Amino acid sequence: MSTEDNRLSARAARYLRVSGNVGTIAAKVAGQRLFGIEADKSKDAIQLARALGGLKGPIMKVAQLLSTIPEALPAEYARELSQLQANAPAMGPAFVKRRMVAELGGNWRGRFAEFDTKAAASASLGQVHRATSHDGEALACKLQYPDMQSAVEADVSQLGIVFGIHARMNPAVDTREILAEIGARLREELDYTLEARHTDLYRLMFHDDNLVRVPKITTELSTNRLLTMSWLDGAPLLSYKEAPLEQRNHIARAMFRAWWYPFSHYGVIHGDPHLGNYSIFEIDGEPAGVNLLDYGCIRTFPTAFVQGVIDLYRGLEHNDRDRVVHAYESWGFEGLNNELIDAMNIWARFIYGPLLDDRERTIAEGTTPAEYGRKEAFSVHKILKEKGPVRIPREFVFMDRAAIGLGGVFLHLDARQNWYRLFNENIEGFEAATVAERQKSAFAETNVPLPQ
Repeated sequence: MSTEDNRLSARAARYLRVSGNVGTIAAKVAGQRLFGIEADKSKDAIQLARALGGLKGPIMKVAQLLSTIPEALPAEYARELSQLQANAPAMGPAFVKRRMVAELGGNWRGRFAEFDTKAAASASLGQVHRATSHDGEALACKLQYPDMQSAVEADVSQLGIVFGIHARMNPAVDTREILAEIGARLREELDYTLEARHTDLYRLMFHDDNLVRVPKITTELSTNRLLTMSWLDGAPLLSYKEAPLEQRNHIARAMFRAWWYPFSHYGVIHGDPHLGNYSIFEIDGEPAGVNLLDYGCIRTFPTAFVQGVIDLYRGLEHNDRDRVVHAYESWGFEGLNNELIDAMNIWARFIYGPLLDDRERTIAEGTTPAEYGRKEAFSVHKILKEKGPVRIPREFVFMDRAAIGLGGVFLHLDARQNWYRLFNENIEGFEAATVAERQKSAFAETNVPLPQ
């Protein structure tokens, strides 16, 4: 059987598993509506989470992503999906050896001084192994699971079924662009050559920064499905939840800079807020900064989009409705009327609220990470249900997701900052033309495609 036949067979098998699990629930919801039966959304949501949880792989990333996009799914579904764990069962040593032969050849062992075939960490698309180079450098080898291309294509093709569940429940959001964006980003995550370039881009952006560390890629030990980089020692972010407030605040400042500096200066965001993508390094026994560990989900933006983010902030700050509307339109929102603008402003003021408040505070007062943004999303839904739907532009999807994820990190840390001052320090002197020149130079140096 040819490689292409194998790929098609794997995709077909995956498709049947996903469609069987998800389709059964979708059919149940459709039947309830057809016969006027009052649905138990919470129960259906638990069943959906269990169905997806048994599949692992890219559908897990999709499910977790959907849980962070307001109104992509009903609140009951989003709440259940947000609790899914992305850790897939690790490949065993024999399997790892076969995969390493496929990536580096039969003498792959000889290219390392040491290589641990037991995974140090596993996730939805691959797993990480510790190794040592011949010059003694500690390495992290990220090895992609087999048949991930087939899994991604099968799962993306079935995502429409998940959205169909919501479509039967009076949607307030047109999800077509969300689907296109998720598919594009998942396909990019399979390309470890692109991830290596994104890693190099972040090393360039933070090359002299004391708060953020980025691994160095070992090109000669990397392929399209194997990424070898320097090992960054650090502790899990959540291990500092009970640390003194001063330490938690320092970590929060490092996380804020790791996210907002690349966006405001280069039009780039780290789009996956999963807590496993960060660790905290210490100096002299004190938390000193953040290790950024994964660059599979990096989103780059045209400078016009970045300008829109600044315009929306300034518009809200000065109650300038025309500037606010201009920002939405520059992002690609269409057919806006006063009611839809009011609804979107509810969400915008939630996201920007801490950045507009010139005082020391938590990122969101009186809420928990699990409920972060749910009240505001419900208020928005009531308006959009009557006046919408609104089609969410593609660029907005991961920007919004990452902002929610970052807020969740600050909530976990229970950090107290003057977020207004932190934000304004990052955007001080912002000029779109300067960002465009900086972006052009950095992207050319690291061979990252310029955003269209």
